Amino acid sequence: MKILIVNDDSIHAPGIAVLAKAAMEFGDVWVVAPAQQCSAMSQKLTIHDPLRVDKVENFPVPVQAAYQVGGTPVDCVKVAMQYILKEKPDYVFSGINEGYNVGYDIAYSGTLGATFEAVRNGVPAMAFSNTMHAPLHIAESYLGPVIKELMETELEKGAVWNVNFPSVDPKDLKGILRDRAIAPMQFYSEAYVETKNP
Repeated sequence: MKILIVNDDSIHAPGIAVLAKAAMEFGDVWVVAPAQQCSAMSQKLTIHDPLRVDKVENFPVPVQAAYQVGGTPVDCVKVAMQYILKEKPDYVFSGINEGYNVGYDIAYSGTLGATFEAVRNGVPAMAFSNTMHAPLHIAESYLGPVIKELMETELEKGAVWNVNFPSVDPKDLKGILRDRAIAPMQFYSEAYVETKNP
């Protein structure tokens, strides 16, 4: 089993190492992630600028190989599939994102953008996100069982799995909610502050 790990928070984000470690229980893992923060880039591509790709020698988890790309999450998926991996991966995992990917914001998400690119290329994909500015302890505990369950579940063509982990005390966790409808909420809709340019 070959698994490609990507994200939108950069190769340096703690969540990507946690996801890579969990994925290693299921197969051989390659990490290809943006060199810089790329949140809310959706399916943006780099068209006119060159893409720099560097091997990362000190990635905190002993994966097959790790690379940083001077581009977007979608660029990472494309570069990995066309140039780095000799064959298409069996799965693409994206995350663990810093902040939930819920509601209409999944349309803006670079985390989900990478998964959309994967399924466009015929590869099943899962997106993982965590509470903003919170520890990853629930994700660390549940990633393995959730990944196993999703791998054993038939997914309709063109669909992706989107998983969000809360940051609560483990004793307060009530279980897993599945098949949630997309709620009409939008984090990015109220983020502007008007100022006057003198």
